[in-house]
Amino acid sequence: MAKSTLRKITMAVLAPAMAIGATVGLASAPASAAVWNTCDQYGNTSLNGYTLYNNIWGSGAGSQCVWANSGTNWGVWANHPNTGGIKSYPNSKKVINKSITSLGSLSSSYNVSVPSSGAYNTSYDIWDTDYDYEIMLWVNKTGAVGPLGSSQGNVTLGGHTWTVYKGTNGANEVFSFVRTSNSSSGTVNILPILKWIKDTKGWFGNETIGDVQFGFEITSSSGGLDFAANNLTVSSS
Repeated sequence: MAKSTLRKITMAVLAPAMAIGATVGLASAPASAAVWNTCDQYGNTSLNGYTLYNNIWGSGAGSQCVWANSGTNWGVWANHPNTGGIKSYPNSKKVINKSITSLGSLSSSYNVSVPSSGAYNTSYDIWDTDYDYEIMLWVNKTGAVGPLGSSQGNVTLGGHTWTVYKGTNGANEVFSFVRTSNSSSGTVNILPILKWIKDTKGWFGNETIGDVQFGFEITSSSGGLDFAANNLTVSSS
């Protein structure tokens, strides 16, 4: 599954030479000129309190370009071959840096446009500051993709019903919450999910939550497909 941005960068040695600098795909951006775009493998920028990453980290990846009108309105054009393995996780990140017990609230609203073909998931990727634990919230998925680990059953939390998976990628523990039906827009109350992992399951303690990322974990998008975060906001107190 998705790894932290730092760990994904260390995996760059696994990726073959790619035509990352190509401008193909930017024509897929909105008609109004985006305030930022890049086709660089790890191109990133900060806008309106969010950090955006192109983040092409997997082996065998193709080309990919990301554009942004703001930190909360952005999209990506990706042309990755129809082969196994995650190729990229273009995303926007909001830094939290608060322990679970010190958080009064943590929630996010999303509205996305995604293709009907390809293989990918649209997901939150939430990390503690030490990158020991990864909490993924899949709001939709298409094609031959699936989470790490074994099923722990279903649970209704944060305004959604999920199938929960518990596993490890060898570097950290991964808890994946896969929505039982696809959704293109909604609000997720994230804090009750973290408290359920901590208090009900005891899978970790009072971790300090570092990053809340949201993006598209793409396995294949042959021929070039468009993904858009029409509106994505993360708020905490």
